[in-house]
Amino acid sequence: MFDDAAQDLQGQRVVIVGGGIFGTMHALFALQCGADVVHLERDQTPNGASVRNFGLVWVSGRAAGRELELALRARNLWEEVATAVPGVSFRANGSLTLVANEPELAVVARAMNRPDAQIRGFELLQPEEVRRRNPGLEGEFLAGLLCERDAAVESRAALGALRLWMEGTRRYEYLPARELVGLKDHVAIDHRGTHHGGDRVVLCLGATLTGFAAELFESEPLRKVRLLMAETEPLGRELTTSVANGDSFRYYPAFQSDALELLAPQDPLASQYAMQLLCQQRLHGGLTIGDTHEPDQAGHFDTADAPIDRIVDVARSLIGWTFPRIERRWSGVYHQLVDPGPHDVYYRKNIAAGVIAVTGAGGRGMTLAPAIAEESFQ
Repeated sequence: MFDDAAQDLQGQRVVIVGGGIFGTMHALFALQCGADVVHLERDQTPNGASVRNFGLVWVSGRAAGRELELALRARNLWEEVATAVPGVSFRANGSLTLVANEPELAVVARAMNRPDAQIRGFELLQPEEVRRRNPGLEGEFLAGLLCERDAAVESRAALGALRLWMEGTRRYEYLPARELVGLKDHVAIDHRGTHHGGDRVVLCLGATLTGFAAELFESEPLRKVRLLMAETEPLGRELTTSVANGDSFRYYPAFQSDALELLAPQDPLASQYAMQLLCQQRLHGGLTIGDTHEPDQAGHFDTADAPIDRIVDVARSLIGWTFPRIERRWSGVYHQLVDPGPHDVYYRKNIAAGVIAVTGAGGRGMTLAPAIAEESFQ
């Protein structure tokens, strides 16, 4: 695994703080480079954005240049990881963005004419071709944009599968229920007063921070974005691809400028919540659907029904009216860079000697985590 990926850390000790996908991938890469790894997690098991997402490895909408290059590298790394680690459940299923009207079709036409359309695996499919590619789609649509490079993992299972595999190396120690309360050069201090020293300390703390960890990022160019999602009972048939609708053109940078030019404004509810349909079928047959985007508000614990109800209506129109009942709903929060430059895909900062922080990839975290971890050890 990762034969060409990273430097030699043989004999070094690496401390990772944060058990989400960033932290877990950093632990995996450090092990592969020869280090002994101590891995701290605030909760008993991670319950932040890394398990509250679709499990999408999403290449199709990434901005041209560095972001797309990272996404393509990460997609290959995910496949390598899944080959070596049982239970990650990587699926090279591709995605279909279903087009509902002529303006959305015009956005797709421009995307198909870009120089990077081939490396994204773009193909414009007519309705009958869409249904051959994904027979589970029973709704109405004008066309579909296929992206062969998109993929999926089982996000709620992947972290545990990776930890189990790493424990088998006997050079990895997972310490849950350890909250970060302090730092020194080459040292992370947990709430029990234990000092965890290492040649390197990597902080992958996510966005739901309190106390000392929250203070670390108070003045940094990061904002919190809150998403609403839901999961259904089993659909009763297979969706062979991930699914999106044309609203996603408004929010993914590969399409955004054309979408803002060509598409009519969203209705007030969709605009308020920056809504799009994303849909991924889980291995148990249920569908994870969403999502929305809104600034996170401290203490805002409830989730509104209206946005998810609208997303369900959109999903029914495209996937089919025999749509299963919603079984559960939740929200998630991620860190996103504020006003990033063209080459700024995520946040990295030296905090102290031998201590770095890595966060801020926004909704790209699940996709990009392997490539970002690889960069940390190059």
